[in-house]
Amino acid sequence: MSKLILLFAALAVLSAHAVAQQSAPASPAPASAAQQDLQTGVVIAKVSSAAQPDQSYALYIPSHYTRERRWPIVYAFDPGARGSVPVELMKDAAERYGYIVAGSNNSQNGPLKASADAAQAMFRDTHARLSIDDNLVYLAGLSGGARLVFTLAQACKCAAGVLMNSAGFSPSSPPVAGGNFSVFGTAGAFDFNYPEVVNLDAKLATLHYTHAFSGFDGSHEWAPASMMDEALAWFRLIAMKQDREPRDAEFVNEQAAEVEKRAKALEAAGDSYAAWKEYRQAAETFDGLGNATPSRERAAALEKVKAVRDGVKREQQDFEDQSTLSADIESGLASLRQYANRAEQRTQLEDQIYQLRIRTEREKNPQKLRVERRALSGIFVGAMEAGEGRLDAKDVSGARDYFELACVADPDSVWALREVAVTRASDDNRKGALEALRRAKEKTKDPAAFSAWLKDEPAFAKFRDTPEFRALLTPSQAPVRQ
Repeated sequence: MSKLILLFAALAVLSAHAVAQQSAPASPAPASAAQQDLQTGVVIAKVSSAAQPDQSYALYIPSHYTRERRWPIVYAFDPGARGSVPVELMKDAAERYGYIVAGSNNSQNGPLKASADAAQAMFRDTHARLSIDDNLVYLAGLSGGARLVFTLAQACKCAAGVLMNSAGFSPSSPPVAGGNFSVFGTAGAFDFNYPEVVNLDAKLATLHYTHAFSGFDGSHEWAPASMMDEALAWFRLIAMKQDREPRDAEFVNEQAAEVEKRAKALEAAGDSYAAWKEYRQAAETFDGLGNATPSRERAAALEKVKAVRDGVKREQQDFEDQSTLSADIESGLASLRQYANRAEQRTQLEDQIYQLRIRTEREKNPQKLRVERRALSGIFVGAMEAGEGRLDAKDVSGARDYFELACVADPDSVWALREVAVTRASDDNRKGALEALRRAKEKTKDPAAFSAWLKDEPAFAKFRDTPEFRALLTPSQAPVRQ
């Protein structure tokens, strides 16, 4: 249990607990919690911590789970405390490869202490209830959650691996040479953080981390289930290489065939650069585990192809172009609240963001479209984060400026529309708030959650009993088919 004690000690440090707690082993949950039967083979949306009922997590236990052996586990951290989201995405791979998956319903972007407390509660409770192999503990995070799990992994030195989605190390905890955990990175092709994750993967090679990267067709979001399958299978391979679990020749051969299939498909599609990266990564993964020679030889052959050399240059040029597109707007957002004539600066920013969005909507060139979408999504997130910062500072009108600019970047964002409505309501702009809420209701993909939020949001208390507001709580009617 020494690694578990290290983990709890590190979490105690991060959450500013007393020194005595930092070195103490985990206090076991009450016997009733440890003995409680949890359903296997299904995602349990909420398991409340026995010791801290206000802390909960989503959970998936493989259908073939038994207490007679110890199991690998993935702890997942979503930036919006949506524990079920990563667990749902990982459940099929977890079932196939034998992982338990737990996703915190409390950890989210914000103060580190709150997230560390949430992690500690989840770790303690799962260890009290389940049979877990402490040599095979993995951490997964999206965006701010990715930065959190790197901080945890570096502090506890007890994680076997980290699955980073859409972000890398925290600026306050940069990677150091000789990291003792493996890293599987992934990001969507249209994610503003795609350059960061790709460049970090290259840096990890120089720092002698065991690492891999695989992109997907998406934006700033959790990787799809197919990518989770690839990641969890890769962690198993690395665990075998590191003698953390017994070698399984059949599994190794199956995975080698899958990687070769992906690489050949990329070649057949004419993407020599992506195929080269796939073969090169396969050679590193299977070196000392299986027959890595064919992948190594094919990677060496492709490296001489002009399309591959051009691909390296093109990718870095894309990153530079994205930075250029974003620079002026990001600078304006950063300094908006400092301008004496804020209205004039805001109007200028609104026009710049609008022009970039229209350019993106009209773009026909796939490569340019990818760069422009990354830039626009980065501006959107930057405006939202700045708005949240102004809310924390009790500057409601400043927050509203940022949220409304975010809506210019992405008019369909329910997140942005909700925040616009809240800040307008707080400024006694009932008409403007209702307008934003109507648009948000039209765009939401989860009407039940949206209605629950409407009922609970304090900013709407002044007009919650009006006919206009009550109409928002009525389910949308599908158009009648003639």
